[in-house]
Amino acid sequence: MALRGRCWPVLIGAAFKPHKGMVFHSILFEKASGEVDVDKSEPPAFFHDLHIDQLIARITVGYEEYALAPFYYTCLSDLDAIAYRQEIMEELTGQVVMQAIRPFSAKMHTMRRRLEQAKRLDYKHTKERLFLEAVEVYCEAVERLSADLDALDLQSRGLRALREYLREYVASASFQNRKAETEKLKRDLSAIRYCLVINGSSVTVRHYDGETDYSATIEETFEKFRRASANRYQLEVRDWEGMNHVEAEIQKGIALLHPELFCSLEAFGVSHANYLDQKISRFEREVQFYIAYLTYLEKFRRAGLSFCRPDLSQTSKEVSADKTFDLALAGKLIDTKATVVCNDFFLHDTERIFIVSGPNQGGKTTFARTFGELHYLAGLGCLVPGERAKLFLFDHLFTHFEREEDISNLRGKLQDDLVRVHQILEQATPNSLIVMNEIFSSTTLKDAVYLSKKIVARISALDLLAVCVTFLDELASFNEKTVSVVSVVDPNDPAVRTYKLERRPADGLAYALAIAQKYQVTYTSLKERIRA
Repeated sequence: MALRGRCWPVLIGAAFKPHKGMVFHSILFEKASGEVDVDKSEPPAFFHDLHIDQLIARITVGYEEYALAPFYYTCLSDLDAIAYRQEIMEELTGQVVMQAIRPFSAKMHTMRRRLEQAKRLDYKHTKERLFLEAVEVYCEAVERLSADLDALDLQSRGLRALREYLREYVASASFQNRKAETEKLKRDLSAIRYCLVINGSSVTVRHYDGETDYSATIEETFEKFRRASANRYQLEVRDWEGMNHVEAEIQKGIALLHPELFCSLEAFGVSHANYLDQKISRFEREVQFYIAYLTYLEKFRRAGLSFCRPDLSQTSKEVSADKTFDLALAGKLIDTKATVVCNDFFLHDTERIFIVSGPNQGGKTTFARTFGELHYLAGLGCLVPGERAKLFLFDHLFTHFEREEDISNLRGKLQDDLVRVHQILEQATPNSLIVMNEIFSSTTLKDAVYLSKKIVARISALDLLAVCVTFLDELASFNEKTVSVVSVVDPNDPAVRTYKLERRPADGLAYALAIAQKYQVTYTSLKERIRA
């Protein structure tokens, strides 16, 4: 019996050498001089305190193949470099531009899968066939992306530069030659016909010599038995992962029948192995930084929450935000269908330090985290939670949150707090940000007030921005640079937290309530003890 067969083609491409006039470098860094080697960066020390580590883990779910987390480890220090990313982030927010990027990413994913399959196989000609498919998909992806971007009225510098780069790349002789050769190889290999002569356990491969196609004859013979309601037993052939040894030997036989074609494929593969353009490959990974972040924001937008492009300054410390929220916490709240409470804040004139007080579980620490989180996301070039935001471009961000006592360092909790604060103040500059949360809780009230005033005085002298969450109401009116912010309770039921924070004088009840709860002398506790 003779059966018709097909052979798989292979292509290897050549690298593109861009013209000197091209300005596209990276979708994350406009200039090489401002570039950071993200893969060598480490997460900052404050990530855990501000829950930014949790936020990044949620943003990057589903994007593991791109290893995106390091992109979030380093803020930019130049306003124009941040604006470069902000422009791209805003433009990708529009679905029209995103619809041009997503198909490109999908095809590049398919390309990588073909190359990974080839690495796992031992059969030479099959590896070549998978390589051909990878290059074919790559050419289609780049050509389509170039065409889609050409049809758009792009505004951001990054995407316009990418469009120009792709336009020249696709029109280049190296790309066009590769594409033409791919098509020719596919045609030549697809035109191969061969016959299999099967005699018991023996299989012979030979040239096709006009033998009858029995598949058509069989279909014609059994056509009269076809029933419209009959069940279909066709198997869906999934993406090919490998072949057995019989198929491999048949493939070798086909190659022996067409030695020139298969030899040219092998030579072509060796000489054009580096077909992948490095800037395009880099773009495909880096653009996921934007896609992952914007995709994560979609569920917040559906919940009615707003995001904005912050106004950043390196000189003005008058910061503010309207209807902002803790993005890390809000993700958990939305997942559980809980309400996300938004807050406003502002500092003007000589104001520099928020002194946040109020009852426990009232949103004080969340406010502190929000302040740090907003500034950090803004430094990455991301959209930030809120309807409007005016923020400061810091040089360093420091946090001091309460930690459990570490017996390995042979220091008590108070000493450990002092050592950590000392290290922060030694490194801080007037352009730094500090977020402090309930320090000196292990000492007496008198000592806590004394030490806290010393620290606030040092922060004031540095003239840096800071948030200090505390039970010590004495700090709220320390000097003209401190601003009192109080977490609000329900006026009809002080036990109910609203999670709203207001600029107003501290009421002097926060620390008293904490002491009463600690020693179980609140009204509720006393009633229970009397009843017992």
